Formats: sequence, structure tokens, C-alpha cells
Amino acid sequence: MKKLLLSLVAVAAFAFSTQAQTEKGKVMLGGNVGFSTSKVDGANKSDFNFRAIPSVGYFVSDNIAIGTGVGYSYDKAVSKGNLNQAFEVAPFGRYYVGLSDQFKFFGQLSVPMAFGNNKAVDADGNTGDKTASTTSIGAYVSPGFAFFPTKRVGIEVSVNGLGYNNYQVKNELTGNKVKTNSFGLDANTADINLGVQFHF
Repeated sequence: MKKLLLSLVAVAAFAFSTQAQTEKGKVMLGGNVGFSTSKVDGANKSDFNFRAIPSVGYFVSDNIAIGTGVGYSYDKAVSKGNLNQAFEVAPFGRYYVGLSDQFKFFGQLSVPMAFGNNKAVDADGNTGDKTASTTSIGAYVSPGFAFFPTKRVGIEVSVNGLGYNNYQVKNELTGNKVKTNSFGLDANTADINLGVQFHF
């Protein structure tokens, strides 16, 4: 009987610890880090892309978090003769729905913004003068699932979902602006995002 009682207490404590992950007052830390490199036939140097956007969120009430990501992106495309560097800010709101003690569905609304510039790049990868200023502002709704194997770790799987983006390029010499607006649904299961959030 004593062993059974201790087992029930342990299970109850474990269930409470997983449910407490998304309670009011909790903080989650995560982010996005990635890089890639590719070599185009005929190019002297490889293209290189790097992006780092750490994020922090705060649960303003049970299962509802708001937060932001702040970071930097660097995309040097020698094959296209262009380098784009940008400062990025990505405020978000997230809502969790409990499916079980350890699994939760979530929906996230994010408004990513990037402010940067383009520079010329020669065939040897040398960076030249600034050619344009760039601004990107979007809005995305993304669904996903979170699995909580421990009290402080959430493993997440999500897809891009529904999104809108306004991208503007202002030519440095002429002052002319070119704007591109895009809207669409990108719920491709072949393009799944995997991430980890730490909860405190």
C-alpha cells in the first residue's frame, strides 16, 4: 500500500510539472540558428548564408505567451553578385491547447521584420559598395505541436502556415523603390520546422 501511495504521488508530481510549463508567469527561451553553403559551377567562391535569432517569451496568462526574437542575417550570394545583411525583429503571440500531460498543440502569430542593405560582390567574393536598402515586414500564422519530456524542455514541430510579406528594395543611386507583396499558404509537410524551447 505504501509503495502504491508513493507511486501515485510521483505520477501526480510529474503531471503537475509538465502542465506547469505554460502557466502564467513562466518564461520560455529559444530561437533559430542556421547556416548553409553552396557552390555554383563556374563561381570562384561558395555562397554562404547565416541566420541567428534568439527569442524570449512570457506567459501573460495560462497557455498564452507573448515575446519577440531579435537577431541578424547574412546572405552572401557570390553566384548572384550580391550580399544582404539585415537586423531582424520578430514579435509573436502564442496560444497552447493541452492534448495530454506532455503534448500540446499551439498556434503562433508572428510579425517578422528585417531592415538591411545590399552590397555588390565580385566573382572572388570581395564585398563592394552598398547598392540598396531593404525592408521586409510580414505576418504569419503557424500551427505546431510541443512535446515536454522534462519540466524545462519543450520539443516543437511546426509548419510555416499562412503568411503575408511586404519586401521593399530602395536603390542607393537612383532612390527608386521596388516593392513585392506576397501572400500564401505554406503547410508543406516536407518543410517541417523542428525546435527546442526552454521553460523557466
